[in-house]
Amino acid sequence: MANVLVLLSDLQSGRSSSAVEVRLLRFWEARNVRRSGELMGVDMLLLDSQSTMMPATVNVNRLATHLTNLEEGSVYSLTGFEVTHCNQNYRLSDSSLLIRFTDSTSFKKVTEPAVPIPLESFRFRNYSEMLGLANSNNQLPDLIGEITAVKSTVTDPPQDKNRVMATIRMDNDMSVTMSLFDAQAVKIHNQLEQIGVDPRVVVATSVNPKIVGGRLFLNATSGTHIYFDKQTDAGERLFYRLVERDTGLPPVAPLLKSYAKMEKLSISELNDFVVTATSQEIDFICAGKVTGVKLDKGWCYVSCSKCFKKLQRSVSSLTCLSCNNTSAVGVLRYRVEMSIADETGEGLFVAFDGVIAKLHNMRAHEAANLLAGDDVNPEKTDAPPFVRDMEGKSYTFQVKVGPYNFTANHQSFTISRILGEGERAPQPEFVEDGGDDDNGDDNGDDNDGAGLVRRKMKDGGCSKSAGPSAKSKKARKA
Repeated sequence: MANVLVLLSDLQSGRSSSAVEVRLLRFWEARNVRRSGELMGVDMLLLDSQSTMMPATVNVNRLATHLTNLEEGSVYSLTGFEVTHCNQNYRLSDSSLLIRFTDSTSFKKVTEPAVPIPLESFRFRNYSEMLGLANSNNQLPDLIGEITAVKSTVTDPPQDKNRVMATIRMDNDMSVTMSLFDAQAVKIHNQLEQIGVDPRVVVATSVNPKIVGGRLFLNATSGTHIYFDKQTDAGERLFYRLVERDTGLPPVAPLLKSYAKMEKLSISELNDFVVTATSQEIDFICAGKVTGVKLDKGWCYVSCSKCFKKLQRSVSSLTCLSCNNTSAVGVLRYRVEMSIADETGEGLFVAFDGVIAKLHNMRAHEAANLLAGDDVNPEKTDAPPFVRDMEGKSYTFQVKVGPYNFTANHQSFTISRILGEGERAPQPEFVEDGGDDDNGDDNGDDNDGAGLVRRKMKDGGCSKSAGPSAKSKKARKA
């Protein structure tokens, strides 16, 4: 029986029979400092399509099986693992769980994941938040800032007690000293010499905040990775902000990327954009009032648990044509179409599972259980009251535009996120959580996990106005 594809947030403590698709963000050696640095294994940080991070570990006795297969940035299918509670000290993520590789673990690279996974993710904390974490040994946050000075004690050849200290300017012009020791110090020292120019921006992961003499210091840990300037998207954005601050001129490079800035468009501008612009993938922020919830296609559908395509239903089974599986396991997922209007125009939008579940704090299978009992096809039930009640309400939301929106078959736009009050728009590279929907009339899908639908269904059926601003046009045509 094939392993059911789930999200990291769906995992529970114990031996897992499910599969997860994750990106390997970073990995590093775990050594026992009390035993002269004896190698204990490899620790890593994994990321899924919903930007959930979870640590994982491979014992030294299993490194021969997995070590040569580890490549930072690659996507993997992970099965046959155990889930346990992680140490509450020195936590690398917000998750309280840890994945352990076992003798049965399979960790295979995936070239085309079922759902796109973000390329990077960090837990940046500002200066005041770092102060709050100092000396607690609770969290190991990530740092981003401007390098203003570097001091190194590394010699050639390196001697004992090597150290590199960097002064980092964080938010509100507050500065902090970050220290790297021994092998890490030598590595960064050599990297800085090879660069040939002084870097401006640093991203440092898993640092340990400490208060010494009333001042905040950040010490590197075994999980600390250092990235300079444009080696990460987050660092690149800060780099160009610093360029603009120092020169007073907008940097050229971001203007050459259509995705570099997430702009706010009116609905008429959005409609005009897909008519006049070239085909591309880009995200926008829009706002408007729901003028109608379109329920002619229902409010949910049963998708394949592996590829999230809509399943074809027979009397006794569910078939996934994409996976060529006649005994597929179904997942009930939201799909809600709505017309939204602002003062400039109106458009048709569709919100999928993760968006609706997060907005109403209820997954589709839970809503279906409230509306009807077992042995009832939820696709043929009335929409839940909270879905119908969206009509007349105003929302600010993120729209994911893809190549399909630029075709003649385009009918609706996909909402990839509804922003709460006071919530800032996310950066575009963290919203690539879409996929093709069930019937091909949209360009994306949001893939938050949902309840498994295994029960047998008794009944049939299936388990124009002014365009964008001149500034935005310049960015898109470049």
